[in-house]
Amino acid sequence: MTDFAATRALFDLPDGIAYLDGNSLGPLARAVPDRVARTMTREWGGDLIGAWNSAGWMDWPERLGDRIAPLIGAAPGTVTLGDTLSIKVHQALAAALSLTDRRVILSDTGNFPTDLYMAQGLVRTLDAGHALRVVAPEEVESHLSDDIAVLLLTEVDYRTGRRHDMARLGDRARRNGIITVWDLAHSAGALPVDVTACGADFAVGCTYKYLNSGPGGPAFLHVGPQIAHRIDPALPGWLGHAAPFDFDPQYRPAAAAKRFRIGTPPVLQMAALDAALDVWDIASIHDVRARSVDLSRRLIDGVGAACPALVLASPGDDAARGSQVSFRHPQGYAIMQALIADGVIGDFRAPDILRFGITPLYIGLAEIDRCVETLARIMDRGLWDDPAFRRRQAVT
Repeated sequence: MTDFAATRALFDLPDGIAYLDGNSLGPLARAVPDRVARTMTREWGGDLIGAWNSAGWMDWPERLGDRIAPLIGAAPGTVTLGDTLSIKVHQALAAALSLTDRRVILSDTGNFPTDLYMAQGLVRTLDAGHALRVVAPEEVESHLSDDIAVLLLTEVDYRTGRRHDMARLGDRARRNGIITVWDLAHSAGALPVDVTACGADFAVGCTYKYLNSGPGGPAFLHVGPQIAHRIDPALPGWLGHAAPFDFDPQYRPAAAAKRFRIGTPPVLQMAALDAALDVWDIASIHDVRARSVDLSRRLIDGVGAACPALVLASPGDDAARGSQVSFRHPQGYAIMQALIADGVIGDFRAPDILRFGITPLYIGLAEIDRCVETLARIMDRGLWDDPAFRRRQAVT
C-alpha cells in the first residue's frame, strides 16, 4: 500500500495553501533543486561538453521514457521524450496518416484546442482530400467507420474530466482499420493506463502536470512496437537519425521510438523530471487512483451539500471521470479568484468552469475539506462579487 504521508513529504508546498491545481502544473518536488543544481554545477560546470557522455545526457530521452512507460502500460524502448506536447501530437498524427490511404481525422469537441490546431494545420499542408471531422464526445464511437484514417482523442477532457473508454474505442477503431493517437496529458500519473492492452498505436503526454517536471517540462511520445519500424518521421531531426554523429546528409531513421527524437534534449528540464519521478518508486498508480476517487467523491458530495448554486460539470460516475472535479457557475472566474485569494488554488476554464485537480501524492482530506468550507463561505457571503476578482488575468 502506498504511504501517502511519505509521498507528500517529497513535495515542497507553501504553508497555508491548499493546492488543487496540479492538473495544470505539479508542485516542486523537494529533490529537484539539488538534482538540477548538480546537473548545472558538477556536470555542465565540471565536465562541460563531456557531460553528454559522462553524465549520460544523450540517453536521457529514452531512459526517462522507460521510467514513464510503466505508468502508461508501455513496453521498454517504446517511449521517448523531448520537445513540447504540441510537437509530439503533430509527429504522431503525421506518422499515423503516413500509414494509411484514408484521409479523415476524427476527433471530438472535448479535445484540447492545441490538438485540434495541430490537426487543422496538418490538413492544410496536405492535399485537398484530407479533412478533420469533429463530433461530440459521446458520438465518437458511432462515427468510427471505414472512411476514418486516424482517431485523435484526449482520454480525459481537460475541462470536465470526462473520460473516454480507451479499451472500447481502441478495439472498435482497430476492427475498423483506424489508427489511434491518444493524448494522455490528464491521464499519465493520475490514473492507470495500459496502452499495450488497448492496442494504442500512438500516445503522447506532458510531464509538468501529474508527473511534476516543472513549467515547460518535456513531453513524451509512445509508438507501438508493431508499427514503429514502418514510419519515416515527418520531422526528421538529427538525433532521430540511426547514426547522428556520422552527420550523414541523408536521413536514416533510428530504431523504434528513438526515431521520433528531433533536436537536443532539454537537459535541465530532464534533470528535474528525473528527480520528480522518484515518487513513483514508493507510490502505486493503482493506489493513487483509488485515493483520487475517494477524495473526488468527498469534494463532489461536500460541494453538492454546501454550495447548491455550483453545478457539477464532471461525470457523477467515478469510473467515467479522470482525476479532476469541475463545477459550473456563471461567475466561475470571479469565484475562483476569490478562492485563490483565500489560499485554495484551483483554476478556471472558459466559459464557466471551476476546476480542481485531485492529486493524492500531496493532497488529502484536509485540502478537500478546506476547499468545500472556503467555497461555502464565498458563496454564502457573495465574496466573489468584487471588481478585483472579475478582472481577467492572462493565466487563471
